[in-house]
Amino acid sequence: MTPEQYVQNKAAASGSSFYYAFLFLPPERRAAITAFYAFCREVDDVVDEVSDPGVAATKLAWWRSEVARAYAAVPSEAATHPVMRALMPLAATYRIEQQHLQAVIEGCQMDLQQTRYLDYPGLERYCHLVAGVVGEVAAQIFGQSNAQTTAYAHKLGQAFQLTNIIRDVGEDAARGRIYLPMSELQQFDVKAHELLKSHPPASQASDSAADFNQRFTALMRFQAQRAHSLYDQALALLPATDRRAQKPGLMMASIYRTLLREIERDGFQVLHQRVSLTPLRKLWLAWKVQALGRL
Repeated sequence: MTPEQYVQNKAAASGSSFYYAFLFLPPERRAAITAFYAFCREVDDVVDEVSDPGVAATKLAWWRSEVARAYAAVPSEAATHPVMRALMPLAATYRIEQQHLQAVIEGCQMDLQQTRYLDYPGLERYCHLVAGVVGEVAAQIFGQSNAQTTAYAHKLGQAFQLTNIIRDVGEDAARGRIYLPMSELQQFDVKAHELLKSHPPASQASDSAADFNQRFTALMRFQAQRAHSLYDQALALLPATDRRAQKPGLMMASIYRTLLREIERDGFQVLHQRVSLTPLRKLWLAWKVQALGRL
């Protein structure tokens, strides 16, 4: 299997909404974003799929070294992983720098060291590393020509990450992680242990369950409003001169914001199920942006 086939398979197998936006790109840009996305998935999978924190830390350290080797431009120290072998020939063309990749690794390292965030500014730092930086790189690959587009891409990446956090509250809690800021749980009188167990015990009266659902829904509505605000801010920052080039990002915005609205319509049932859009619906949303130029 060639490195190009490897990253293509990695991106397609993820089922991510990002993949549908890639389909509309010219071949070389599609190859670059696919390789970069595959890198992000590889590093993220270390945290999500390796149960032993020590082993996961060792794997992330290996990735740091692998990235450093790839950018050292020393033949004897060339990258060995197929993701890096697919990415490096395109890195200079699309200004994908070592610091970008190391930032993504640093963000995943935070998942090994931190399972709670005291406040939103703390969570913002995490979102910057695992999503904001990713958005900036993606914008460059898509064909950014205006410096202001960087601010748009960073803000949009944060909106995507908050949408993921809202969608994955139950799955993250099952791993012992709570990304919702502790100060905001306190604000809405939601206890961490209530999220970790996902629902009140069956022995509790139904009115207790109703009380929890009311508090939890208020908390999640607050999170959704913040995410919507970030989408609005991001779209307002996108320069008209780059709107055409940034269509893939707008496709992703359409898909992710539609997902967020589905979660809202479903009453934030995210502790017990994973809300998702069908592949056909994602493709339709992406095509609509491509053909009509609107979300």
